[in-house]
Amino acid sequence: QVQLVESGGGLVQPGGSLRLSCAASPMIFSIHSMGWYRQTPGKERELVAVFTSDGSTKYADSVKGRFTISRDNAKNTMYLGMNSLKPEDTAVYYCHVMDRNYMNYWGKGTLVTVSS
Repeated sequence: QVQLVESGGGLVQPGGSLRLSCAASPMIFSIHSMGWYRQTPGKERELVAVFTSDGSTKYADSVKGRFTISRDNAKNTMYLGMNSLKPEDTAVYYCHVMDRNYMNYWGKGTLVTVSS
């Protein structure tokens, strides 16, 4: 049974930086895609950044140039680097993995608050 656990959220001032982590246990070998989503009250969950099945990356237009998705396979960990944070980035950020059988795995989320 796979568990995804996010960490690294918190309060940061506009213009600041933060890095989120997502640890998977046990290791997921058959991955179709994996990435980060976020959600705020009154809005649908949106894709922030994702590794596609061929290993390429995609980003939401709102975060291009500011966020970077990365991974460390040896640590079973995925990261989301966030720079030049804006108040509109405030959300609960969720880690997501889809395996090649189209099984979805979600973390419980970590809150990022960007405020002065």
